[in-house]
Amino acid sequence: MEAGNATITLKEHYDALDRERKQWEVERRILEDRFLAERDRRYTEVSQEREKALKIKEEADKTALGLQRDNQIYKDEKANELREQIGSERGLYATHAELGSAIERIEAQLKPIASYVSVQQGRGAGLNAGWGYLVGLIVVVNIIIGIVLALLR
Repeated sequence: MEAGNATITLKEHYDALDRERKQWEVERRILEDRFLAERDRRYTEVSQEREKALKIKEEADKTALGLQRDNQIYKDEKANELREQIGSERGLYATHAELGSAIERIEAQLKPIASYVSVQQGRGAGLNAGWGYLVGLIVVVNIIIGIVLALLR
């Protein structure tokens, strides 16, 4: 072949193509390495953010549990205070059975008085006797209730 001639041989052509292919592969590997490095960096950032979010969630859960525990303690304390108040007030009031027996005793004591009053008054003054009996009964009941309450205290 001639030195000044612009023609190239097939081997030179293939060698040039091979150099270009190798150069292209080097550039492709560089770009691929950059891509993979960027992908790995992003995956790492996402993983770190996920860990941060998990820590924040765990702290929020701990705080919520603490608040719930405090709330339950407060409710329990208030329930105990109310229970103690009710228990202390129970002794201040007469029970149904105590009141019933007190009324029976009053009626038993008033029965002879009522009989005496009705005999003394007679049938003609029954209305006046009834009012007197009623007023007397009210007075006696008030006295007995006062005595019962005084005894209970």
